[in-house]
Amino acid sequence: MLEPLNRAMDHLEAHLDQPVDMAELARIAVTSEYHLRRLFAALAGVGLAEYVRRRRLTVAGAEVLAGDRTLLDIAVRYGYGSGEAFARAFRALHGVGPGEARRTGAALYSQPRMTFRLVVEGSSAMRYRIVDREAFTVVGRRARVPLVHEGMNPAIVAFLRGLGRDTLDRIAALSDGEPSGAVAVTDNLAEGRAEGTELDYWHGAVTSAAAPEDMETLTVPAGTWAVFDSSGEFPRALQHLWRDVYTQWFPSNPYRSVPGPEVLSTRLSEDGTHADAQLWIPVERA
Repeated sequence: MLEPLNRAMDHLEAHLDQPVDMAELARIAVTSEYHLRRLFAALAGVGLAEYVRRRRLTVAGAEVLAGDRTLLDIAVRYGYGSGEAFARAFRALHGVGPGEARRTGAALYSQPRMTFRLVVEGSSAMRYRIVDREAFTVVGRRARVPLVHEGMNPAIVAFLRGLGRDTLDRIAALSDGEPSGAVAVTDNLAEGRAEGTELDYWHGAVTSAAAPEDMETLTVPAGTWAVFDSSGEFPRALQHLWRDVYTQWFPSNPYRSVPGPEVLSTRLSEDGTHADAQLWIPVERA
């Protein structure tokens, strides 16, 4: 998986002064556009679109300092419709406008070109199974929250506290399907998975029951799921599970992610410091 991804990065680097053709990049990487975006973000720690923006402005910065082209020529070459738009983007990355940078020879930010390689650690094995299942429904309550990669998510904590014990117990009692018990469902998440981007967060239960008046229903279509088991420190182990699925499991297995809700079932220890979890990710065979 990493060799085709690096070929796609080579193609991108050679065409920084042209519009990004995501379909062509995905073809070179031998995967889907959706999975390419998700995999890149997990491996690189930054969304693909943001990486392209930084690389273009890095290369443009070198041309600004070289002084061989006019600032407008550089702006147009790297996809900006006006000198003003280029100046705003340039300042946002480099902290200085292109004109001032050229006059003073200012120090600029540089986004290194990325390549990917496999680091063999062997420190842990991932337990997983592949499940084909019919459509199912999740009933519960929903909130729009920002994505947090490390530590507790304050917005989710506040949302759950606001539900109250009675509502939490009623949701858990609805469960009659797998995964059992109360589940957390994330949906409508930006493909780049950048810190702070918003997502739909559901606290619900997989059930065949109708939704009570104060709850909503999420219909999850039929499909194939990769199901991962995890056990460890809460919430660190759960957040690392999502990371490891994209950085270790997908590059090593003949599957790719597809759009759809991701479902997490968690059982906390009495003191809340340890969690046994099961993560369901929608996939297709690559």
